Amino acid sequence: MTVGGTPGFRTIVIDVDSTLCGIEGIDWLAARRGKTIAEQVVEQTERAMRGDLPLERVYAERLAAVRPSVADVEELSRAYLDSVAPGARSTISRWREEGVRVVLVSGGIRNAILPLAAHLGVDKSDVNAVEVVHDASGAYADFDRASPLSVATGKRDTVAALNLERPILAVGDGSTDLVMREVVDCFVAFTGFATRQAVVNQADYVAASFVELSDIVSRFAVNS
Repeated sequence: MTVGGTPGFRTIVIDVDSTLCGIEGIDWLAARRGKTIAEQVVEQTERAMRGDLPLERVYAERLAAVRPSVADVEELSRAYLDSVAPGARSTISRWREEGVRVVLVSGGIRNAILPLAAHLGVDKSDVNAVEVVHDASGAYADFDRASPLSVATGKRDTVAALNLERPILAVGDGSTDLVMREVVDCFVAFTGFATRQAVVNQADYVAASFVELSDIVSRFAVNS
């Protein structure tokens, strides 16, 4: 907590999949398509998160394999709500009460993340993710191919373009999160759901829970 002071960070940027929530959204959808597709998509996701494979090489391919309908996206939104990291909601609420802007930056499906953001009290305008497009029948049609968040460096570029108030803290678990370190003041590797050693090795701090993350933020409180 920031008792006796004000938050040292003015903006906190949080990844969603395997950070704010305990699932990887596209992998979760793939599991509904059978073993072959699930294994293929999970492998692609893990390689991209480790930095072994550029995200842009597999993003479209993963969605084409899964082809999430409107109903699928609605189910995913419920899965996100069911898997929120312990303490995340209360921690984010406290940060916002203290005047910290909380921004979600994700390579996941924005349509599914918006209900999660509402649950956490994060403004809709502060949800940065990839829109999925459906046809009139509710079937998958495409995704926003102009979104920078479908490429490996997208989170870095998105955060830079938002002109967020500094100091900025970014939190995430994968290599696509680590690139934000180039444009923020502090990066925390979140290991509550997945540990990727290359990310841990290059992070400024490591947190396995939102309690630990809150403690890290507290260290930067400015005394009144």
